[in-house]
Amino acid sequence: MEYQLFRVGNIWHYRFQINGTRVQRSTRETVKYRAAEIADRAYTRARIWARGDDPVPTLRELVVQWLEVHRPIVSRAHVDIVERFGRLHLFGLGDVFIDEITTELVEAARNSYLESHAAASANQWLNVLKLVCRWAIRRKVIPALPWAVKRLKLQKRPRAMLPVANTREWLAHIDELDSDDGLISIAVRLMLGIGLRESETITARWEWIDWSRASYTPGITKGREADPLPMPRWLIEYLQTMRRETGLIVARADGAPLCRGFTRRKMLAANEATGIGHITPHRLRGTFATLLSEEGAPVQTVQKALRHKNVGTTMAYLEACMDLVSRAQERIAENAGLNAASQSQQSGEEMAKSMAQTRTGSRMSN
Repeated sequence: MEYQLFRVGNIWHYRFQINGTRVQRSTRETVKYRAAEIADRAYTRARIWARGDDPVPTLRELVVQWLEVHRPIVSRAHVDIVERFGRLHLFGLGDVFIDEITTELVEAARNSYLESHAAASANQWLNVLKLVCRWAIRRKVIPALPWAVKRLKLQKRPRAMLPVANTREWLAHIDELDSDDGLISIAVRLMLGIGLRESETITARWEWIDWSRASYTPGITKGREADPLPMPRWLIEYLQTMRRETGLIVARADGAPLCRGFTRRKMLAANEATGIGHITPHRLRGTFATLLSEEGAPVQTVQKALRHKNVGTTMAYLEACMDLVSRAQERIAENAGLNAASQSQQSGEEMAKSMAQTRTGSRMSN
């Protein structure tokens, strides 16, 4: 036996050396013979791995490999999420070979995560775990996921939208808070007017605007598309006063791009000043999508404007218009005579009819 078993509390651990590298891990077992089976399997696989014959990594190693490959080609936000997952949130899965990750282990790790995080965040954690493991499947490292865990079912909460009636007031507060350089005012209008993501306002360039056709073609996007977007007249007129031939539309005085989240603080301050709900860059994009839908744009058109690959993603952005329900309720009440005005009118008509019948009866008796 080339490995050593030892206990820490009630849990058995193992240690061994391969090519001068020391390996020490927990078996998560309290029964010695089961711990010995795990240690023996780990030692055998480590020897095979050292010869380069077995490509199956542990989850921690897989995360490192994913980051090495994807860091140059995906967004910084995406990299940060996976990096944080690998650094803080493996919860006992880190040293498990990915083809030995079981449903029970994933559920136990998620329960540990839920001790300090919300359920919605736990679903995001599960998404990242699936992301890296499915990447291993595409690389033919493993044939399929060895575990099956469903997302938690969450209670949906109402999501904020920027009310049309309060838009000018809200934008005025943004402008007041951003009186120094106007960069946030520009970015917010790009998000509201043509549905750009905040990250796309950071990379937006003057040369991507077609002034004659009143359109804007994002050149750096999440989905790598380059489709022209119609620009409303009010946005064209707003940008015309500061028009440049080339360069970033939103940039620091030295030309450097702004960092992620640069609009959030001012937007939250404008929300508080106007008494509007929790409007964020993402909810501003959702407002753009919902207003298009309410004005009669088919969902496929809204999908194109948002540049989504899947129409289901677009549907998740759209809020049901309760104004339509309210108007329908008013028409139903009017037809049923339930409104106060309708009841008053109906009472008046009944009284007039009764008086007319009384006069008719009086003449006939005379």
